[in-house]
Amino acid sequence: MERKEHVSTKIAERHYKPEDYKKKDPLSSGLATTHEQVSDVYTEGQANPVIEDVNGKDIPINKGE
Repeated sequence: MERKEHVSTKIAERHYKPEDYKKKDPLSSGLATTHEQVSDVYTEGQANPVIEDVNGKDIPINKGE
């Protein structure tokens, strides 16, 4: 009997690709945004993490304090 793959398995196996920046689907857009955020934090060495909003306003990440 052949096992059918679930949609969630295909999504979970998906990795960022540079062309994701040009695509409009939610998965590609989300991967591109996450990649950009991780890249920025790694490059900047941020000690106080923030979400860099597209409109220019940084949103602090609350650590549950």
